[in-house]
Amino acid sequence: MQYEGTVYRPPSEAHSLIVQITVGCAHNTCTFCTMYKDKKFRIRPKDAVLADFEEAARLYGPHIRRIFLADGDALIVKTVDLLDILNFIRRRFPNLERVTAYGTAQDILHKTKDELRLLKAAGLDMVYMGIESGDPQVLRDIHKGVNREQLSEAGRKLQECGILCSATLISGLGGRQRLREHAIASASLVSEIKPAYVGFLTLMIDREAPIYPRIESGELALLNPEDVVEEMRLFLGNVDSEGTVFRANHASNYVILKGTLNEDIPAMMAYLDQVEQNGRYRAERFRRL
Repeated sequence: MQYEGTVYRPPSEAHSLIVQITVGCAHNTCTFCTMYKDKKFRIRPKDAVLADFEEAARLYGPHIRRIFLADGDALIVKTVDLLDILNFIRRRFPNLERVTAYGTAQDILHKTKDELRLLKAAGLDMVYMGIESGDPQVLRDIHKGVNREQLSEAGRKLQECGILCSATLISGLGGRQRLREHAIASASLVSEIKPAYVGFLTLMIDREAPIYPRIESGELALLNPEDVVEEMRLFLGNVDSEGTVFRANHASNYVILKGTLNEDIPAMMAYLDQVEQNGRYRAERFRRL
């Protein structure tokens, strides 16, 4: 198995076989992110990818239940090559339950619906898409590279083609200055996409991130735990995405929330009240990216 640099995965892929089919992220300009800044993007040769899967199949084949295709935007790979990879791993891992990948909105929009349906038929079950915010101003500020309408289109396109969408948002990305706009616009965007899953992380200070000078200057004021609760109340009070599995249980979060939209919103709101009344926030020293 060949790995280059630090390999990242979603929390839910902790027990998955991870194979890099790309190295780094083709976009790699988001100002809050440092994950791939030390890598020069490239698509790995298909033969090298298949060799990694063959080795894993020999060593662990019957035990592999989940596979995650890394790095930052696996869907940039040509559809014909992705199909070859998916068909290969379906043959070699008899007990496989699902295959997932990160995918940018740009990559999703560059695929036709027919291509996405072929990928689903070949075994691509879910794509993790970072939407970060529904606020157009925040998206411009973080150099996301796509606008709100494109994020909405990409998320809906995935699901229309049978591929589950797991969308990620970042609490505090608008700072205190745009707390309300970020929360409400993000709720509206999720309501449009109605993803299978939505997860919240919380923005943290990373001195290497391009966003850091905005934080240091005070242009972007980080949220304190009480601000995060206010933002989350605004999000939950405005979202309408029946059946979406909701998680805010990342290591970066001050408050751990989980439930299913919309049925668990009252219970999550009540829990936020309890947390705020008792000051039961995750201590800063325990928060991690």
